Amino acid sequence: MGKGNDRKRTFLLITIPVVVLFFVFNTLPLIKGFIYSFTNFKGYGSYEWVGLRNYIDLFGDARVGRSYLFTFKYAIVCTIIVNIISLILALGLNGRIKFKSALRGIYFLPNVLGGLVVGYIFSFIFTYILPAVGTAIGSDFLSRNMLSSTSTAWFAIVIVGAWQSVAMNTIIYISGLQTVPEDVYEAGSLDGATGWKKFRHLTFPLIIPFFTINMVLCMKNFLMVFDQIMALTKGGPAQSTESISYLIYQNGMSGGQFGFQSANAVVFFVVIVAVSVFQLSASSKKEEQL
Repeated sequence: MGKGNDRKRTFLLITIPVVVLFFVFNTLPLIKGFIYSFTNFKGYGSYEWVGLRNYIDLFGDARVGRSYLFTFKYAIVCTIIVNIISLILALGLNGRIKFKSALRGIYFLPNVLGGLVVGYIFSFIFTYILPAVGTAIGSDFLSRNMLSSTSTAWFAIVIVGAWQSVAMNTIIYISGLQTVPEDVYEAGSLDGATGWKKFRHLTFPLIIPFFTINMVLCMKNFLMVFDQIMALTKGGPAQSTESISYLIYQNGMSGGQFGFQSANAVVFFVVIVAVSVFQLSASSKKEEQL
């Protein structure tokens, strides 16, 4: 009996500090942000309650609308690119090739680096190195700084975001491919399944759960893009690459719109949850069909 009580006490001593820290640094700010969304708080000084005015104004704000359009465009394009490249790399790295473990480690390196660090490195590349190379080879497209044009800046951010995200997705896909039994491939080869048919009818249906995980995580992470925007464009040029997270940070912290952007954050939170639930539901139906 004494050992049982000691075990419970130990579990409580481990759990309670974690719960307290989670509440203080996660749940409490979330609650306070939700409360501030009903005020005209500027981030300093006194404030007044304004009810639902922030939420009503939010849906009529053109700048907020543009940030949502850019963020969803970026997230959808990045999610598609990353999952295609990751799946191809995973299929290659899962095969019988030399230096397999070393190559996996090399491909994972971009994920280890911080988003801001990667962003600043690519900012130097896009601003100085690529234009110099373009001028040397006589390419008009490369000789221009991609980050200075409203038509190409978003794609430069896609390149950086995708390059850094491919690593984690590749590891997840490799984990999924290693769960596929060899017996399945042997049976498929007897039926004449090779190449694309082998992947479509044997491999992909068995790694659908891993595909679902990657799609949900990708979409969520890319919708919350911030580091790449901060390091590369700071929302420019002409606010063409202003993501929702960056807009909330910029106008909420230093633009005197803390209450308004708190409402934006609440709506954004609901949108991310809704998108994730939709993806999980759609993927579950696909799994049932297979």
